[in-house]
Amino acid sequence: MRIIFLLIFFACAGLIGYALYLQLIDGLLPCPLCIFQRIAYWLIGITALFTFIHNTQSLGRHIYCGLIVLFSLAGATVAGRQAWLIRFPEAFECGISPEEAFLNELPLAQWWPDMFEANGDCSDSTWQFLSLMLPDWSLLIFLAFGIIVGLLWHKKYNFINQ
Repeated sequence: MRIIFLLIFFACAGLIGYALYLQLIDGLLPCPLCIFQRIAYWLIGITALFTFIHNTQSLGRHIYCGLIVLFSLAGATVAGRQAWLIRFPEAFECGISPEEAFLNELPLAQWWPDMFEANGDCSDSTWQFLSLMLPDWSLLIFLAFGIIVGLLWHKKYNFINQ
């Protein structure tokens, strides 16, 4: 089902848009781990869009699905780390870190600072919905993307060609 990849693209676009809303309207500054998650959402969304447009068979499908699963796992790892840091802030100092300096020097941060510049604190936990914080939701979404695409990738669940 090609439409699933289009839905993943729109979900990623919506999540990135909401992150910008939280940053620019609500004043919740992104930390380095938030920026890594944004990059993962960009990579998942663009790859899902290419998968939808290209509508490839066999090898191409495996490559696209593998990339989406890889980006989802990377995003889930970072989101899980951030969720852990919020619960145990004494375990990690997230001020001006090497990660923040690295991210802020990337051409992406220079080109589009509102999207890719890290200025926040990783242990900030001001936003909650249904008792879950932003990284908790992000972790669940990354895992959902990875599981859905992993099922599509698997031969037993070969829905892509329909």
